[in-house]
Amino acid sequence: MRQFAVALSLVATLVSGAATGAEERGPVTSLPVPRFVSLKTSEANVRRGPSLTHRIDWVFLRRDMPLEITAEHGHWRRVRDADGAGGWVHYSLLSGVRTVLVEKDMLDLHSRASEDTPVTAKLALGVVAELGDCTVSWCELSAGGYSGWAPKTAVWGVAPDETRD
Repeated sequence: MRQFAVALSLVATLVSGAATGAEERGPVTSLPVPRFVSLKTSEANVRRGPSLTHRIDWVFLRRDMPLEITAEHGHWRRVRDADGAGGWVHYSLLSGVRTVLVEKDMLDLHSRASEDTPVTAKLALGVVAELGDCTVSWCELSAGGYSGWAPKTAVWGVAPDETRD
């Protein structure tokens, strides 16, 4: 009986440890929170709360702009942009297409995920680029008909530990 109690205690410890290490999921979509998305439209009202009765604090005016979802409530998602500005946006205004915001002026795009490879293009500060594959420290980007690899630290819209194939 004592061995059973010790085994049960060990299982409880393992289960509680696994639960604390699990990533948080949104209550509506069961998708990870936080997560990155993009703005589907060229204009989106950003509200103080999750309903049409809440005041509009500002308007996002840049189609494809990357946003980070930090909470969910019904058909509403609390988002923030690269500057930390945010609020509640209706889910229909968001897209799962991943984009990033270039945070370094004249960012070199390399032919492969290495500084030692040829530069295929340069992206200006503030450019919104479509996100492709990512390794631990590099991401493949495309914008304006050009594509290449850039250091993950030079863009906003991808988690530091995120990899994509």
